[in-house]
Amino acid sequence: MSEIPKLLEPADLQNLLSEPNILIVDLCNDALYSRKHIPGAEHISIKELMNGGQPWPNKLPSPPQLSGLFSRLGLTDDTHVVVYDDEGGGWAGRFIWTLDVIGHHKWSYLNGGFVAWHNEGFPMTDEIPAPRAREYEVKVDLDALVTTEEIMAHLDAGDLQIWDARSPAEYSGEKVMSDKAGHIPGAINFEWTSLIDNRRNMRIREDALERLSQLGILTDKPTVTHCQSHHRSGFTYMLGQLLGFKNIRAYDGSWWEWGNRPDTPVEL
Repeated sequence: MSEIPKLLEPADLQNLLSEPNILIVDLCNDALYSRKHIPGAEHISIKELMNGGQPWPNKLPSPPQLSGLFSRLGLTDDTHVVVYDDEGGGWAGRFIWTLDVIGHHKWSYLNGGFVAWHNEGFPMTDEIPAPRAREYEVKVDLDALVTTEEIMAHLDAGDLQIWDARSPAEYSGEKVMSDKAGHIPGAINFEWTSLIDNRRNMRIREDALERLSQLGILTDKPTVTHCQSHHRSGFTYMLGQLLGFKNIRAYDGSWWEWGNRPDTPVEL
């Protein structure tokens, strides 16, 4: 099997469906998966991508939670994972970030996800694939994420590029979803959906890199991306990887943590 690109088109995935080392992961809503999905795709509910604990239930699951998830999926070191969802890449990106966190970098994103696959007439099924579970113990690589304390330590130096993937209303403080409104000082706002091309079945915009550069979000600067709960910034993290950002990490606490902690500075 030749090297598989990180950004995979539906026609290319169709040619890989029978490959034994391909694991297709579906992050569509549960009801949609039960009706139709890509043949052989294993389904993950979005709650499995978050630890569910307090006070920040949106953060990375614990190592035992992750080991259970990837054991159920039958992940091996040789597995190439292809990921898709039905919303343009938010949850798919969150899962891809999770793969990077456990040090598994053999992944691809299906460009356009379920929408492109379905609308362009590729095969669908309602059959649930046979279980492929096997023991898998994760090792967490914290280099793929960043903490609140680390961001605060870099604010004065200005050497960290912060990409806020929320809506402009959340960024400006007009829409408040935590105790505090506004944004992390110095953060650049670019809403994640602005980089999805609905005219091309929710594929990534071909001019994404140019649009980011125009805003001052540059590939060669250390980057942290976040949203409210690290769902929307799942997409922006993944996009950074696809576009060749040299150092991009995700803040899994996101605004849920930053906007609710009393010790974090904000700008309006």
